[in-house]
Amino acid sequence: MAPSPATVEERAVDTSSGIVQAKPKRRWVSYIWDTFDKSPEERRLLFKLDSAILTFASLGYFIKYLDQININNAFVSGMKEDLGLYGNQLNYMQACWTVGYVIGEIPSNMLLTRIRPRYWIPAMELLWTVLTFALSRSTNATHFYVLRFFIGLAESSFYPGMQYIIGSWYRKDELAKRSCIFHTSSGIASMFSGYLMDAVFHLGGRGGLKGWQWLFLIDGIISIPVAISGFFILPDVPEISSPFYLSEQEVKLAQKRMQFEGRKDREPYTKSKLKKIFSSWHIYLLTIVYITFNNGAAGSQPVFQQYLKDSTNPVYSVGQINAYPTTTNAVQVVTTLIYAWTSDTILQGRRWPCIIIGACINIICYVSLAVWNIPTGWKWTCYILSGAGYGLSGLCMAWAHEICTDDNEERALVVGSMNEMAYVFQAWLPLVVWQQVDAPQYRKGFITVTIMSVILIISTVVTWRLQVWEGKRPKVVQSEGVDDCGRSESEGDYSSRDDGRVEGVVDGGQVRKV
Repeated sequence: MAPSPATVEERAVDTSSGIVQAKPKRRWVSYIWDTFDKSPEERRLLFKLDSAILTFASLGYFIKYLDQININNAFVSGMKEDLGLYGNQLNYMQACWTVGYVIGEIPSNMLLTRIRPRYWIPAMELLWTVLTFALSRSTNATHFYVLRFFIGLAESSFYPGMQYIIGSWYRKDELAKRSCIFHTSSGIASMFSGYLMDAVFHLGGRGGLKGWQWLFLIDGIISIPVAISGFFILPDVPEISSPFYLSEQEVKLAQKRMQFEGRKDREPYTKSKLKKIFSSWHIYLLTIVYITFNNGAAGSQPVFQQYLKDSTNPVYSVGQINAYPTTTNAVQVVTTLIYAWTSDTILQGRRWPCIIIGACINIICYVSLAVWNIPTGWKWTCYILSGAGYGLSGLCMAWAHEICTDDNEERALVVGSMNEMAYVFQAWLPLVVWQQVDAPQYRKGFITVTIMSVILIISTVVTWRLQVWEGKRPKVVQSEGVDDCGRSESEGDYSSRDDGRVEGVVDGGQVRKV
Protein backbone atom coordinates (compact mmCIF):
# COMPACT_ATOMS: atom_id res chain seq x y z
CA MET A 1 0.00 0.00 0.00
CA ALA A 2 1.49 3.35 -1.02
CA PRO A 3 2.23 5.81 1.80
CA SER A 4 0.02 8.88 2.09
CA PRO A 5 1.39 12.24 0.95
CA ALA A 6 1.65 13.34 4.57
CA THR A 7 3.69 10.28 5.43
CA VAL A 8 5.99 10.88 2.46
CA GLU A 9 6.51 14.47 3.57
CA GLU A 10 7.33 13.43 7.13
CA ARG A 11 9.78 10.81 5.91
CA ALA A 12 11.34 13.27 3.48
CA VAL A 13 12.02 15.66 6.32
CA ASP A 14 12.88 13.02 8.93
CA THR A 15 16.00 11.41 7.49
CA SER A 16 16.11 8.75 10.21
CA SER A 17 13.40 6.85 8.35
CA GLY A 18 15.71 6.16 5.44
CA ILE A 19 13.72 7.72 2.59
CA VAL A 20 16.84 9.77 1.85
CA GLN A 21 20.15 8.87 3.46
CA ALA A 22 23.03 11.17 4.29
CA LYS A 23 25.38 8.67 2.69
CA PRO A 24 23.50 6.00 0.70
CA LYS A 25 24.69 2.43 1.09
CA ARG A 26 26.00 1.14 -2.21
CA ARG A 27 25.27 -2.19 -3.82
CA TRP A 28 26.71 -3.52 -7.05
CA VAL A 29 23.60 -2.50 -9.00
CA SER A 30 24.39 1.17 -8.34
CA TYR A 31 27.43 0.77 -10.59
CA ILE A 32 24.95 0.35 -13.44
CA TRP A 33 22.69 3.26 -12.44
CA ASP A 34 22.75 5.11 -9.13
CA THR A 35 18.98 5.20 -8.49
CA PHE A 36 18.86 1.42 -7.95
CA ASP A 37 20.18 1.93 -4.40
CA LYS A 38 17.63 4.53 -3.37
CA SER A 39 14.18 4.45 -1.82
CA PRO A 40 11.11 4.24 -4.10
CA GLU A 41 10.25 7.87 -3.36
CA GLU A 42 13.75 9.07 -4.22
CA ARG A 43 13.84 6.93 -7.37
CA ARG A 44 10.53 8.46 -8.47
CA LEU A 45 11.90 11.96 -7.87
CA LEU A 46 15.10 11.24 -9.80
CA PHE A 47 13.17 9.72 -12.69
CA LYS A 48 11.16 12.93 -13.01
CA LEU A 49 14.25 15.12 -12.69
CA ASP A 50 16.16 13.09 -15.27
CA SER A 51 13.20 13.15 -17.63
CA ALA A 52 12.95 16.94 -17.37
CA ILE A 53 16.40 18.37 -16.62
CA LEU A 54 18.57 15.83 -18.39
CA THR A 55 16.36 15.64 -21.47
CA PHE A 56 16.08 19.41 -21.84
CA ALA A 57 19.77 19.97 -21.04
CA SER A 58 20.91 17.37 -23.55
CA LEU A 59 18.60 18.51 -26.34
CA GLY A 60 19.34 22.16 -25.60
CA TYR A 61 23.08 21.62 -25.64
CA PHE A 62 22.68 19.59 -28.81
CA ILE A 63 21.07 22.52 -30.62
CA LYS A 64 23.42 25.03 -28.97
CA TYR A 65 26.47 23.16 -30.20
CA LEU A 66 24.85 22.47 -33.56
CA ASP A 67 24.26 26.20 -34.04
CA GLN A 68 27.78 26.94 -32.77
CA ILE A 69 29.82 24.66 -35.04
CA ASN A 70 27.65 24.58 -38.18
CA ILE A 71 29.84 27.38 -39.54
CA ASN A 72 32.74 24.90 -39.84
CA ASN A 73 30.72 22.46 -41.95
CA ALA A 74 29.24 25.25 -44.08
CA PHE A 75 32.67 26.79 -44.69
CA VAL A 76 34.18 23.59 -46.13
CA SER A 77 30.98 22.74 -48.04
CA GLY A 78 30.77 25.56 -50.55
CA MET A 79 30.21 28.70 -48.47
CA LYS A 80 33.83 29.79 -48.83
CA GLU A 81 33.70 29.57 -52.61
CA ASP A 82 30.16 30.96 -53.02
CA LEU A 83 30.87 34.11 -50.99
CA GLY A 84 34.49 34.55 -52.07
CA LEU A 85 35.85 34.17 -48.54
CA TYR A 86 39.47 33.49 -47.67
CA GLY A 87 40.86 31.08 -45.11
CA ASN A 88 41.35 33.23 -42.00
CA GLN A 89 37.85 34.70 -42.20
CA LEU A 90 36.61 31.46 -40.65
CA ASN A 91 38.86 32.23 -37.66
CA TYR A 92 37.35 35.71 -37.43
CA MET A 93 33.81 34.29 -37.50
CA GLN A 94 34.72 31.92 -34.68
CA ALA A 95 36.39 34.75 -32.76
CA CYS A 96 33.29 36.97 -33.03
CA TRP A 97 31.16 34.17 -31.60
CA THR A 98 33.66 33.69 -28.78
CA VAL A 99 33.75 37.40 -27.90
CA GLY A 100 29.96 37.43 -27.55
CA TYR A 101 30.08 34.24 -25.49
CA VAL A 102 32.74 35.65 -23.17
CA ILE A 103 30.87 38.91 -22.58
CA GLY A 104 27.64 37.15 -21.63
CA GLU A 105 28.68 34.21 -19.45
CA ILE A 106 29.40 35.55 -15.97
CA PRO A 107 26.58 38.17 -16.00
CA SER A 108 24.17 35.45 -17.13
CA ASN A 109 25.18 33.01 -14.38
CA MET A 110 25.02 35.72 -11.72
CA LEU A 111 21.57 36.64 -13.03
CA LEU A 112 20.44 33.02 -12.63
CA THR A 113 20.87 33.31 -8.84
CA ARG A 114 18.38 36.21 -8.84
CA ILE A 115 15.70 35.25 -11.42
CA ARG A 116 13.95 32.09 -12.60
CA PRO A 117 16.17 30.04 -14.95
CA ARG A 118 13.07 28.52 -16.61
CA TYR A 119 12.35 31.85 -18.30
CA TRP A 120 15.84 33.18 -18.96
CA ILE A 121 17.48 30.14 -20.59
CA PRO A 122 14.66 29.26 -23.06
CA ALA A 123 14.34 32.94 -24.04
CA MET A 124 18.03 33.01 -24.95
CA GLU A 125 17.57 29.79 -26.94
CA LEU A 126 14.82 31.40 -29.00
CA LEU A 127 17.03 34.43 -29.64
CA TRP A 128 19.97 32.45 -31.00
CA THR A 129 17.58 30.34 -33.11
CA VAL A 130 16.26 33.46 -34.86
CA LEU A 131 19.84 34.61 -35.47
CA THR A 132 20.75 31.20 -36.91
CA PHE A 133 17.94 31.59 -39.44
CA ALA A 134 19.44 34.96 -40.38
CA LEU A 135 22.80 33.33 -41.20
CA SER A 136 21.20 31.63 -44.19
CA ARG A 137 20.65 35.03 -45.81
CA SER A 138 24.11 36.45 -45.10
CA THR A 139 25.97 37.51 -48.22
CA ASN A 140 29.35 38.66 -46.92
CA ALA A 141 31.81 38.17 -44.08
CA THR A 142 30.64 41.26 -42.16
CA HIS A 143 27.11 39.85 -41.86
CA PHE A 144 28.56 36.65 -40.40
CA TYR A 145 30.76 38.54 -37.94
CA VAL A 146 27.82 40.52 -36.51
CA LEU A 147 25.39 37.59 -36.35
CA ARG A 148 27.98 35.23 -34.88
CA PHE A 149 28.72 37.76 -32.13
CA PHE A 150 25.07 37.92 -31.04
CA ILE A 151 24.64 34.14 -31.36
CA GLY A 152 27.58 33.73 -28.98
CA LEU A 153 26.08 36.30 -26.60
CA ALA A 154 22.76 34.41 -26.47
CA GLU A 155 24.37 30.96 -26.25
CA SER A 156 26.54 32.07 -23.31
CA SER A 157 23.60 31.52 -20.96
CA PHE A 158 23.12 27.85 -21.71
CA TYR A 159 26.07 25.63 -20.77
CA PRO A 160 27.17 27.24 -17.48
CA GLY A 161 23.52 27.91 -16.64
CA MET A 162 22.47 24.30 -17.09
CA GLN A 163 25.55 23.09 -15.20
CA TYR A 164 24.46 25.35 -12.33
CA ILE A 165 20.95 23.86 -12.41
CA ILE A 166 22.25 20.27 -12.56
CA GLY A 167 24.51 21.01 -9.59
CA SER A 168 21.48 22.33 -7.70
CA TRP A 169 19.48 19.08 -7.94
CA TYR A 170 21.89 16.12 -7.91
CA ARG A 171 24.09 14.56 -5.24
CA LYS A 172 27.74 13.61 -5.45
CA ASP A 173 27.16 9.99 -6.51
CA GLU A 174 24.81 11.22 -9.27
CA LEU A 175 26.48 14.39 -10.47
CA ALA A 176 29.28 13.32 -12.84
CA LYS A 177 27.02 10.97 -14.79
CA ARG A 178 24.42 13.68 -15.37
CA SER A 179 27.00 16.36 -16.18
CA CYS A 180 28.76 14.05 -18.62
CA ILE A 181 25.57 12.78 -20.27
CA PHE A 182 24.69 16.44 -20.74
CA HIS A 183 28.12 17.11 -22.25
CA THR A 184 27.96 14.16 -24.68
CA SER A 185 25.33 16.15 -26.55
CA SER A 186 28.14 18.29 -27.98
CA GLY A 187 29.79 15.23 -29.50
CA ILE A 188 26.49 13.96 -30.87
CA ALA A 189 25.77 17.43 -32.28
CA SER A 190 29.15 17.49 -34.02
CA MET A 191 28.44 14.09 -35.55
CA PHE A 192 24.93 15.10 -36.55
CA SER A 193 26.11 18.37 -38.10
CA GLY A 194 28.48 16.44 -40.34
CA TYR A 195 25.79 13.98 -41.42
CA LEU A 196 23.27 16.80 -41.81
CA MET A 197 25.64 18.81 -44.01
CA ASP A 198 26.19 15.73 -46.14
CA ALA A 199 22.41 15.36 -46.55
CA VAL A 200 21.47 19.01 -47.12
CA PHE A 201 24.36 19.54 -49.54
CA HIS A 202 22.18 17.74 -52.06
CA LEU A 203 19.40 20.30 -51.46
CA GLY A 204 21.56 22.91 -53.15
CA GLY A 205 19.49 24.72 -55.76
CA ARG A 206 16.13 24.01 -54.09
CA GLY A 207 14.27 27.24 -53.42
CA GLY A 208 17.17 29.19 -54.87
CA LEU A 209 19.36 28.32 -51.87
CA LYS A 210 22.76 26.70 -51.63
CA GLY A 211 23.33 23.56 -49.57
CA TRP A 212 25.12 25.47 -46.78
CA GLN A 213 22.17 27.89 -46.55
CA TRP A 214 19.82 24.96 -46.05
CA LEU A 215 22.06 23.82 -43.18
CA PHE A 216 21.39 27.03 -41.22
CA LEU A 217 17.65 26.86 -41.92
CA ILE A 218 17.29 23.25 -40.84
CA ASP A 219 19.37 23.86 -37.70
CA GLY A 220 16.98 26.67 -36.78
CA ILE A 221 13.90 24.53 -37.43
CA ILE A 222 15.29 21.81 -35.14
CA SER A 223 15.98 24.38 -32.41
CA ILE A 224 12.52 25.98 -32.09
CA PRO A 225 10.58 23.17 -30.33
CA VAL A 226 13.42 22.51 -27.89
CA ALA A 227 13.59 26.17 -26.89
CA ILE A 228 9.82 26.48 -26.39
CA SER A 229 9.67 23.30 -24.27
CA GLY A 230 12.07 24.83 -21.76
CA PHE A 231 9.44 27.31 -20.56
CA PHE A 232 7.33 24.37 -19.37
CA ILE A 233 9.74 21.66 -18.16
CA LEU A 234 12.79 23.44 -16.72
CA PRO A 235 12.34 23.24 -12.91
CA ASP A 236 14.41 26.24 -11.69
CA VAL A 237 16.31 25.32 -8.48
CA PRO A 238 14.87 23.43 -5.46
CA GLU A 239 14.25 26.40 -3.15
CA ILE A 240 11.99 28.23 -5.67
CA SER A 241 10.84 25.28 -7.76
CA SER A 242 7.18 24.57 -8.49
CA PRO A 243 7.05 22.60 -11.77
CA PHE A 244 3.79 20.89 -12.64
CA TYR A 245 5.37 17.42 -12.51
CA LEU A 246 6.73 17.64 -8.93
CA SER A 247 4.51 17.49 -5.86
CA GLU A 248 5.13 19.67 -2.82
CA GLN A 249 6.49 16.63 -1.00
CA GLU A 250 8.91 15.85 -3.80
CA VAL A 251 10.22 19.42 -3.78
CA LYS A 252 10.84 19.11 -0.03
CA LEU A 253 12.59 15.81 -0.62
CA ALA A 254 14.81 17.48 -3.23
CA GLN A 255 15.63 20.27 -0.78
CA LYS A 256 16.57 17.73 1.88
CA ARG A 257 18.86 15.92 -0.55
CA MET A 258 20.75 19.15 -1.20
CA GLN A 259 21.03 19.83 2.52
CA PHE A 260 22.87 16.53 2.88
CA GLU A 261 25.32 17.71 0.24
CA GLY A 262 25.85 20.99 2.07
CA ARG A 263 24.38 22.96 -0.84
CA LYS A 264 23.23 26.34 0.34
CA ASP A 265 20.17 28.34 -0.68
CA ARG A 266 20.47 31.51 -2.72
CA GLU A 267 21.80 34.58 -0.92
CA PRO A 268 22.55 38.16 -2.01
CA TYR A 269 25.93 39.03 -3.46
CA THR A 270 27.51 41.16 -0.73
CA LYS A 271 30.91 42.78 -0.46
CA SER A 272 32.03 40.25 2.15
CA LYS A 273 30.78 37.33 0.04
CA LEU A 274 32.62 38.56 -3.04
CA LYS A 275 35.76 39.08 -0.95
CA LYS A 276 35.47 35.50 0.34
CA ILE A 277 35.02 34.12 -3.17
CA PHE A 278 37.93 36.01 -4.71
CA SER A 279 40.29 35.31 -1.80
CA SER A 280 39.80 31.54 -2.17
CA TRP A 281 41.89 29.27 -4.38
CA HIS A 282 38.70 27.72 -5.80
CA ILE A 283 37.93 30.28 -8.48
CA TYR A 284 41.53 30.54 -9.68
CA LEU A 285 42.64 26.92 -9.83
CA LEU A 286 39.37 25.51 -11.11
CA THR A 287 39.39 28.16 -13.81
CA ILE A 288 42.94 27.19 -14.83
CA VAL A 289 41.89 23.54 -14.98
CA TYR A 290 39.01 24.39 -17.29
CA ILE A 291 41.01 26.79 -19.47
CA THR A 292 43.64 24.14 -20.12
CA PHE A 293 41.04 21.42 -20.74
CA ASN A 294 39.03 23.59 -23.11
CA ASN A 295 42.05 24.85 -25.02
CA GLY A 296 44.04 21.64 -24.69
CA ALA A 297 42.17 19.93 -27.52
CA ALA A 298 41.51 20.76 -31.15
CA GLY A 299 37.78 20.09 -30.96
CA SER A 300 36.72 23.61 -31.91
CA GLN A 301 38.82 23.55 -35.06
CA PRO A 302 38.06 21.60 -38.26
CA VAL A 303 41.52 20.00 -38.28
CA PHE A 304 40.38 16.58 -39.51
CA GLN A 305 38.11 18.12 -42.14
CA GLN A 306 40.93 20.32 -43.44
CA TYR A 307 43.28 17.34 -43.64
CA LEU A 308 40.72 15.48 -45.76
CA LYS A 309 39.87 18.54 -47.86
CA ASP A 310 43.55 19.16 -48.70
CA SER A 311 44.26 15.53 -49.53
CA THR A 312 45.14 14.91 -53.17
CA ASN A 313 45.80 11.20 -52.95
CA PRO A 314 43.09 10.16 -52.45
CA VAL A 315 40.64 13.00 -53.09
CA TYR A 316 37.66 12.98 -50.69
CA SER A 317 34.11 14.05 -51.55
CA VAL A 318 32.18 16.69 -49.59
CA GLY A 319 30.19 13.88 -47.97
CA GLN A 320 33.35 12.10 -46.83
CA ILE A 321 34.91 15.34 -45.56
CA ASN A 322 31.87 15.90 -43.33
CA ALA A 323 31.26 12.28 -42.32
CA TYR A 324 34.69 10.81 -41.52
CA PRO A 325 35.54 13.30 -38.72
CA THR A 326 32.42 12.23 -36.84
CA THR A 327 34.42 9.19 -35.70
CA THR A 328 36.32 11.58 -33.42
CA ASN A 329 33.02 12.69 -31.89
CA ALA A 330 31.96 9.07 -31.45
CA VAL A 331 35.12 8.49 -29.41
CA GLN A 332 34.25 11.60 -27.40
CA VAL A 333 30.77 10.30 -26.57
CA VAL A 334 31.99 6.84 -25.52
CA THR A 335 34.94 8.06 -23.41
CA THR A 336 32.83 10.77 -21.75
CA LEU A 337 30.40 8.14 -20.49
CA ILE A 338 33.27 5.88 -19.40
CA TYR A 339 34.80 8.77 -17.44
CA ALA A 340 31.44 9.53 -15.80
CA TRP A 341 30.61 5.99 -14.68
CA THR A 342 34.17 5.27 -13.56
CA SER A 343 34.40 8.49 -11.57
CA ASP A 344 31.02 8.08 -9.84
CA THR A 345 31.47 4.37 -9.04
CA ILE A 346 34.90 2.72 -9.08
CA LEU A 347 36.74 5.94 -8.17
CA GLN A 348 34.09 6.79 -5.53
CA GLY A 349 33.58 10.37 -6.65
CA ARG A 350 37.21 11.22 -7.42
CA ARG A 351 37.35 13.31 -10.60
CA TRP A 352 41.07 13.94 -11.05
CA PRO A 353 42.25 10.50 -12.32
CA CYS A 354 40.03 10.61 -15.43
CA ILE A 355 41.03 14.20 -16.17
CA ILE A 356 44.70 13.19 -16.11
CA ILE A 357 44.04 10.18 -18.35
CA GLY A 358 42.29 12.38 -20.92
CA ALA A 359 45.17 14.87 -20.85
CA CYS A 360 47.72 12.09 -21.39
CA ILE A 361 45.82 10.85 -24.47
CA ASN A 362 45.87 14.44 -25.77
CA ILE A 363 49.63 14.65 -25.39
CA ILE A 364 50.23 11.40 -27.27
CA CYS A 365 47.92 12.36 -30.15
CA TYR A 366 48.98 15.97 -30.57
CA VAL A 367 52.72 15.36 -30.26
CA SER A 368 52.34 12.82 -33.07
CA LEU A 369 50.36 15.26 -35.23
CA ALA A 370 52.87 18.05 -34.56
CA VAL A 371 55.59 15.76 -35.96
CA TRP A 372 53.26 15.30 -38.99
CA ASN A 373 55.51 13.01 -41.04
CA ILE A 374 54.09 9.84 -39.52
CA PRO A 375 52.37 6.82 -41.10
CA THR A 376 48.94 7.64 -42.51
CA GLY A 377 47.26 4.98 -40.37
CA TRP A 378 48.70 6.44 -37.16
CA LYS A 379 47.72 9.95 -38.29
CA TRP A 380 44.11 8.85 -38.71
CA THR A 381 44.31 7.10 -35.33
CA CYS A 382 45.51 10.30 -33.65
CA TYR A 383 42.75 12.40 -35.23
CA ILE A 384 40.13 9.89 -34.08
CA LEU A 385 41.51 9.12 -30.58
CA SER A 386 41.94 12.82 -29.80
CA GLY A 387 38.19 12.76 -29.11
CA ALA A 388 39.02 11.12 -25.77
CA GLY A 389 40.24 14.51 -24.56
CA TYR A 390 37.06 16.36 -25.51
CA GLY A 391 34.82 14.78 -22.88
CA LEU A 392 36.25 16.12 -19.61
CA SER A 393 33.96 19.13 -19.23
CA GLY A 394 31.31 17.32 -17.18
CA LEU A 395 33.92 16.01 -14.74
CA CYS A 396 35.47 19.46 -14.31
CA MET A 397 32.05 21.00 -13.66
CA ALA A 398 31.02 18.24 -11.24
CA TRP A 399 34.29 18.76 -9.37
CA ALA A 400 33.62 22.50 -9.12
CA HIS A 401 30.10 21.89 -7.74
CA GLU A 402 31.54 19.63 -5.03
CA ILE A 403 34.43 21.90 -4.06
CA CYS A 404 32.13 24.97 -3.88
CA THR A 405 29.16 23.08 -2.45
CA ASP A 406 28.70 25.23 0.67
CA ASP A 407 28.24 28.56 -1.13
CA ASN A 408 25.58 28.83 -3.82
CA GLU A 409 26.83 32.15 -5.19
CA GLU A 410 30.44 30.97 -5.28
CA ARG A 411 29.34 27.85 -7.14
CA ALA A 412 27.50 29.91 -9.77
CA LEU A 413 30.35 32.39 -10.11
CA VAL A 414 33.08 29.74 -10.31
CA VAL A 415 31.21 27.70 -12.93
CA GLY A 416 30.66 30.87 -14.94
CA SER A 417 34.30 31.92 -14.53
CA MET A 418 35.56 28.52 -15.68
CA ASN A 419 33.60 28.63 -18.90
CA GLU A 420 34.13 32.37 -19.34
CA MET A 421 37.92 32.35 -19.11
CA ALA A 422 38.20 29.24 -21.26
CA TYR A 423 36.47 31.14 -24.04
CA VAL A 424 38.49 34.29 -23.38
CA PHE A 425 41.44 32.22 -24.54
CA GLN A 426 39.43 30.88 -27.46
CA ALA A 427 38.72 34.45 -28.55
CA TRP A 428 42.35 35.10 -29.47
CA LEU A 429 44.33 31.86 -29.31
CA PRO A 430 42.96 30.33 -32.56
CA LEU A 431 43.85 33.52 -34.42
CA VAL A 432 47.47 32.92 -33.44
CA VAL A 433 47.94 29.16 -33.51
CA TRP A 434 45.08 27.77 -35.66
CA GLN A 435 45.42 29.99 -38.71
CA GLN A 436 43.77 28.53 -41.78
CA VAL A 437 46.83 29.40 -43.85
CA ASP A 438 48.69 26.74 -41.81
CA ALA A 439 46.16 24.03 -42.69
CA PRO A 440 46.30 21.12 -42.63
CA GLN A 441 49.54 20.74 -40.64
CA TYR A 442 48.71 23.31 -37.90
CA ARG A 443 52.09 22.77 -36.26
CA LYS A 444 51.70 25.75 -33.91
CA GLY A 445 48.24 24.58 -32.92
CA PHE A 446 49.24 21.01 -32.12
CA ILE A 447 52.24 22.18 -30.06
CA THR A 448 50.03 24.64 -28.16
CA VAL A 449 47.39 22.08 -27.19
CA THR A 450 50.15 19.72 -26.06
CA ILE A 451 51.51 22.40 -23.71
CA MET A 452 47.97 23.10 -22.47
CA SER A 453 47.49 19.41 -21.67
CA VAL A 454 50.69 19.37 -19.61
CA ILE A 455 49.47 22.40 -17.64
CA LEU A 456 46.10 20.63 -17.21
CA ILE A 457 47.82 17.69 -15.53
CA ILE A 458 49.79 19.96 -13.19
CA SER A 459 46.80 22.13 -12.22
CA THR A 460 44.61 19.06 -11.69
CA VAL A 461 47.11 17.52 -9.27
CA VAL A 462 47.45 20.81 -7.34
CA THR A 463 43.65 21.19 -7.14
CA TRP A 464 43.27 17.62 -5.88
CA ARG A 465 45.90 18.09 -3.15
CA LEU A 466 44.35 21.39 -2.03
CA GLN A 467 40.92 19.75 -1.90
CA VAL A 468 42.33 17.00 0.33
CA TRP A 469 44.07 19.57 2.54
CA GLU A 470 40.92 21.68 2.81
CA GLY A 471 38.87 18.61 3.73
CA LYS A 472 41.17 17.96 6.70
CA ARG A 473 40.93 21.49 8.10
CA PRO A 474 38.77 21.85 11.23
CA LYS A 475 35.63 23.79 10.39
CA VAL A 476 32.63 24.63 12.55
CA VAL A 477 29.46 23.75 10.67
CA GLN A 478 25.82 24.51 11.30
CA SER A 479 23.23 23.12 8.98
CA GLU A 480 19.68 21.94 9.18
CA GLY A 481 19.77 18.18 9.19
CA VAL A 482 23.21 18.11 7.58
CA ASP A 483 26.08 16.26 9.22
CA ASP A 484 28.66 16.89 6.51
CA CYS A 485 29.71 20.23 5.05
CA GLY A 486 30.24 18.75 1.66
CA ARG A 487 34.03 18.57 1.86
CA SER A 488 34.45 15.27 3.69
CA GLU A 489 33.45 11.76 2.94
CA SER A 490 32.42 10.85 6.46
CA GLU A 491 28.71 11.08 7.32
CA GLY A 492 26.70 9.54 10.08
CA ASP A 493 23.53 9.70 12.17
CA TYR A 494 23.43 12.36 14.87
CA SER A 495 20.74 13.40 17.28
CA SER A 496 19.25 16.80 16.50
CA ARG A 497 18.58 19.67 18.85
CA ASP A 498 15.00 20.68 19.50
CA ASP A 499 15.15 23.20 16.63
CA GLY A 500 16.16 20.51 14.17
CA ARG A 501 19.75 21.72 13.69
CA VAL A 502 22.92 19.68 13.99
CA GLU A 503 26.08 21.31 15.25
CA GLY A 504 29.55 19.88 14.96
CA VAL A 505 33.17 20.34 14.05
CA VAL A 506 34.63 18.82 10.92
CA ASP A 507 38.11 17.63 11.83
CA GLY A 508 40.17 15.38 9.60
CA GLY A 509 37.15 14.29 7.63
CA GLN A 510 35.14 13.35 10.78
CA VAL A 511 32.25 15.29 12.33
CA ARG A 512 32.32 15.70 16.11
CA LYS A 513 29.19 16.93 17.86
CA VAL A 514 29.62 20.02 20.04
